[in-house]
Amino acid sequence: MKKILTLLFISIFYQSAFAQKDGYWDKERATTKEIVVSARDRILIKTDDFPVGTTELIYRITLLDENQQLASSLVSVLKAIPDPTGISQGSAGAVFVVSKISGTDKCKYAVFSSAELASKYKENGKKDKACLVQDTPVSKDAKRLSIDKSACLKPGIGNLWFGFESTNWVMKQKIILEVVPWVDTKLSRGWSLENRKYIINQVKTSALARKMANSDDFCICIQEKIQKQYKFQEFQKLLAIEQQKLYKDFGNSCFDETGASGVLYSDLRKQASTFVKKGDYGNAIAQYTALIDAGKANVLDYNAIGESYILTKQYGKAIKFLKEGEKLDDAELLVKLNLAHAYLLNNNYSSAKAIYKEYQSQNVTDSVGWTQKIKLDFETFKKAGIQNNDFEKVLRLMN
Repeated sequence: MKKILTLLFISIFYQSAFAQKDGYWDKERATTKEIVVSARDRILIKTDDFPVGTTELIYRITLLDENQQLASSLVSVLKAIPDPTGISQGSAGAVFVVSKISGTDKCKYAVFSSAELASKYKENGKKDKACLVQDTPVSKDAKRLSIDKSACLKPGIGNLWFGFESTNWVMKQKIILEVVPWVDTKLSRGWSLENRKYIINQVKTSALARKMANSDDFCICIQEKIQKQYKFQEFQKLLAIEQQKLYKDFGNSCFDETGASGVLYSDLRKQASTFVKKGDYGNAIAQYTALIDAGKANVLDYNAIGESYILTKQYGKAIKFLKEGEKLDDAELLVKLNLAHAYLLNNNYSSAKAIYKEYQSQNVTDSVGWTQKIKLDFETFKKAGIQNNDFEKVLRLMN
């Protein structure tokens, strides 16, 4: 029988070894508790807090006669296999999980995943809500519990409660419970599915993300950068202002890395163009201003905002932005022409005349001539309620 038990629990370690890829037995936070159970009594033992990332554990229960001592602790047994993935046949053969000694007493036990269920067991002895029940009295036992195969161990669980029932009707019993958790290295950083969702949802509420038609890649990029640099527990301990700075700094990086910047600026231009077609020049100006503030405006953006300012009779602002456009591309005649219009409507006929005459012989586009564009623009101005006595003078100048 002893040989069968030995082989059984060696098998447990083999299963653990091949199931786990990257982790460690957390011996520093192992539970070792020695208790005395009175005859015909029930008692509860709460494990110490499991570390974040616990995905399985091995526990051992040993009943000892009075004055008996364990030959070796479960933690010392595990020292022979610090990395379960590297167990060799030789070291595995040396593992003896079940205590080498035990007393003649026996007990029944059950394992509970919450304090409430455990308390009810202590009151009435019912085990129907237990996640594991050992109804056959034992003097020693050991089992491996894993998230994949046990109802006792769930992601994020902090403790288990072991309930013991003495089967000795006369004498008290000494029970030793040992529990050693296995910690998944990746999960120990605290980045569970729910915690990753939390960061992503926080990013989605940012002003920058709300401007994007689809911010998923952008948000995930920021979440991954935070996850790489911090454990979730560390990130939570940062001040709110420190967290916001990280969101901003990582956001600036991800904005370009994910291509979100190109999509956003393209969307701003499309929205601005739509507003212009609707005659909503105020909103069009807002979109072009966002491009300019981000440092992503091109010469045509400056031309478009200048034209929008002209159509809203803000000639001084039109001149300002059209001159900025000239600095980007001094050969863009659409900017030159709108600058001439802005000077004209701002009562600076001499500056307007110089520009009108200088480019009279050229086309503003591949199919539209300079004079033709002037006529079209003047008609647009009149429809917008913009009148000027010098319109006819400019047209005569062109002839």
